[in-house]
Amino acid sequence: MRRTSQLVAIATCISTIASAQIPLITNIPARTTTSLNGTWQYIIDPYGTGFYDYRYQERKENDREAYWTTDIPVDKTDRKEHQFTDRYTLQVPGDWNSQAEKFLYYEGIVWYKKSFDFTRRNPANKVYLYFGAVNYEADVYLNGKKLGKHKGGFTPFNFEVPDSILKSSGNYLVVKVDNTRHKDEVPTVNTDWWNYGGITRDVQLIEVPQSFIQDYSLAIKKGAALKTLKNIPVEGWVQLNEWQSAKEVVVEIPELKIKKAFPVTGNKVALQFNLPTAELWSPQTPKLYNVVINTSTDRITDKVGFRTIEAVGKQVLLNGKPLFMRGICIHEEISPQIRRAYSKQDALQLLGQAKELGCNMVRLAHYPHNENMTRTADSLGILVWSEIPVYWTVDFSSTEVFEKARTQLTEMITRDHNRASIIIWSVGNETPVNPVRTNFMRNLISSARSLDSTRLVSAALEVNYQPGVNKIDDPLGEYVDLVAFNEYLGWYSGLPDKCRSANWEIGYNKPFFISETGAETQYGFHGDSLTRWSEEYQEWYYREQVAMFKRMPDNFAGLSPWILCDFRSPRRNNQTFQEGWNNKGLIDQKGRKKKAFAVLKEYYDGKAIGNGQ
Repeated sequence: MRRTSQLVAIATCISTIASAQIPLITNIPARTTTSLNGTWQYIIDPYGTGFYDYRYQERKENDREAYWTTDIPVDKTDRKEHQFTDRYTLQVPGDWNSQAEKFLYYEGIVWYKKSFDFTRRNPANKVYLYFGAVNYEADVYLNGKKLGKHKGGFTPFNFEVPDSILKSSGNYLVVKVDNTRHKDEVPTVNTDWWNYGGITRDVQLIEVPQSFIQDYSLAIKKGAALKTLKNIPVEGWVQLNEWQSAKEVVVEIPELKIKKAFPVTGNKVALQFNLPTAELWSPQTPKLYNVVINTSTDRITDKVGFRTIEAVGKQVLLNGKPLFMRGICIHEEISPQIRRAYSKQDALQLLGQAKELGCNMVRLAHYPHNENMTRTADSLGILVWSEIPVYWTVDFSSTEVFEKARTQLTEMITRDHNRASIIIWSVGNETPVNPVRTNFMRNLISSARSLDSTRLVSAALEVNYQPGVNKIDDPLGEYVDLVAFNEYLGWYSGLPDKCRSANWEIGYNKPFFISETGAETQYGFHGDSLTRWSEEYQEWYYREQVAMFKRMPDNFAGLSPWILCDFRSPRRNNQTFQEGWNNKGLIDQKGRKKKAFAVLKEYYDGKAIGNGQ
């Protein structure tokens, strides 16, 4: 009986976690939106007083002391023990840690409030409240009524707003944001990056017709031969929120003179047609086509690139041609301002630095980055590895934790499955090898493929270092398309000259990828090449690594060193050379290039000439 109760409790919890993303509306830039970004009032609530009463029970919806209820007294005798005021404000989108010194290391609950008026463009429209991301747990209330909750700090979610709640004036939106780390969350308590809290991405009201296009997918058919760029088979689908009022879906690509109509027989409409010709998307030619999708009640547009990506034998093939990925890892952080990145300008800065390094690819670590990053990567021609934060030691034995991870995977893929730049979905980083973990990760891989079969699926594995040989024999390698691993020969293991005698044994006949490598240094600290933390040590490290890369087996498909820019990490406590920063960046906290930047750039420039990518 107790076991049954536990299962019911877990199922209820999973349903609550997932509810916010059903249905998740995609392609927000093409929608009719009203921004709720800007100045929000806040209350810091480390004890959760606004959520729990003195018996530590969740407050009732109409509890006058709940922080989601009005903070305006009825009269001078009315006691209110919470108040939102313009004396205490935060900017949204943005993390709270960078906006006031008292927040620097704060983890806990902060209540946000936004007052607004709203006029619908069309009185018949549905209205959804959309969050790009909130880290980590969000409870959302509008005019004192709870819309729902969401867990997951890096993926979008939305709620339909009932007509009975939304008013033309005097609305107040309250969000309880809690970035407290817990063992049974994704990620778990132990990470090597700072846990920025807050409403970190855009907040918008979305207006859609009663019958609207919820989502769509359009891509070159998997396995299609592209010997000539004629009669290219394309397939996909259009998801409608309800189908009874729509007779057909019309897909247009004006530049290619494509206009195809498909009958509606259910909520999901299958698409299949040929492109007479097309310029394929690639790093050299990041061609995007305007795509228009119409029903009798709704119309959306998007910019879409057409390309193929596959792992065949020992090679990764982009548009049927061998690809060498000249990558770099990136955290979603703007180090000069010590804040979470979120804007298009931030994306242009980070991806522009990657292009200057000679990269054709970035690994967005260790969580899905904001949509500006993936859309900007589309326009700049930068390939993307996108990852969920199944990191180090999440509880692999927990069904509840697995469902949280799968929900984040679903939200990541749902938002970005039409971005040509994304070629790899990653289900995790540096997870310990054991049967329970392998089953957990294998099931995530299966979920990724069921959601999107057109891309590669991978995970960043660890090296099995043994005397005389470095083995990649993690059993998870059997299930991934690209065998990726993190290696730090010369930093965590010996000195950089250890690379000279390194022998690699890859246990799988698949292309492999070095998903991390790097050494830490403080910009401006100089010594000889043996001096740890000096720029010369990092420079030597990269020279030895590059020499080793040139001796790698022929299934070596690329690398993404750790990392583009220095970033905050509470694990890094050398008070001379770190002071709360992971300084493995090739660019320092103030945007200055370290000596190793030139070493990697020289290697990449040479590979670009030889590889044609």
